[in-house]
Amino acid sequence: MKFVRFLDQKNDIKFGVIEGTRIQVLDRTFLDSQRQLTDQWAELNEVRILAPVEPCKVVCVGLNYSLHVEEIKQSLHLKEKDSSAPNDPVIFLKPQTCVIGPEDNIIYPKISQRVDFEAELAVVIGKTIKGVTEEEAFDSILGYTCANDVTARDLQQKDGQWTRGKSFDTFCPLGPWVVTDVDPSSLDIQLSLNGETKQSSNTKYFMASVPKLVSFISQVMTLFPGDVVLTGTPEGVGPMQPGDEVVVKIPAIGELHNRIIAER
Repeated sequence: MKFVRFLDQKNDIKFGVIEGTRIQVLDRTFLDSQRQLTDQWAELNEVRILAPVEPCKVVCVGLNYSLHVEEIKQSLHLKEKDSSAPNDPVIFLKPQTCVIGPEDNIIYPKISQRVDFEAELAVVIGKTIKGVTEEEAFDSILGYTCANDVTARDLQQKDGQWTRGKSFDTFCPLGPWVVTDVDPSSLDIQLSLNGETKQSSNTKYFMASVPKLVSFISQVMTLFPGDVVLTGTPEGVGPMQPGDEVVVKIPAIGELHNRIIAER
């Protein structure tokens, strides 16, 4: 099933289920277990697709592909003792103000000289959880979408921690919709910049599985319906410039298109 959040022709926010090129409208958010399909329909190409959720928080995993660990230690000039793969997942937060949807613009901040793309599989939480097992964590997931963990790499390096470099407004594109019936353990994931493939991998190379990540995070903080977990990016991250178009593609889910513009 593909759940979508959109603006209809009256600029009202609606929720629905995609059926081919049409959307069957729901009577409430798809995060509500009491949701029901209505007899209303909308054409997919006549509405504006929004970020599928408005999360309370976006919890990100920093290092979850071994080849990305190698490239990030070089870009951040980490010493050998600080650059090995972590025993536990490395997590950090992005604020809600980072979240944008498909076709929205990523704003390149004036104070950064290098802004990078990072294609990621995003997990959408479906019910409130705290301190759950991996099995319980898996059962709590509503579905999956595409994400771009945009990063001001120079500021990340300068600060020695990740909050500022990861948290600018527009630095978390999500979308285009939430797909419920996919296996997160073996999904192709790609990113193209101006039509040129920059990242190409598969979630089978995760160092920590999706259930392990969600369970681990739930030991620290309560996760609510609509919260998002970003599962880490594969190798191949690199810089973007104003005017560039970036596309995150997970074939089993869809494509997330965004353009980069300079901050005014």
